[in-house]
Amino acid sequence: MKAQDVKQMTDDQLQEELLKLKKEQFNLRFQRASAQIDNTARIRQVRRSVARIKTVQTERARAEN
Repeated sequence: MKAQDVKQMTDDQLQEELLKLKKEQFNLRFQRASAQIDNTARIRQVRRSVARIKTVQTERARAEN
């Protein structure tokens, strides 16, 4: 997910996407622990997407004040 895509999302969409990514991150951790993970690069992608979403949410919260 690119930063530009994240910035175009509404607050509700960001929250839903964050929840979806957190669940995926949780599942990926279990797959890695049990040596069943196929795409190890996906862990990094998910982690960075979560960071992008949180950054945009923080920027918007600061802009309101």
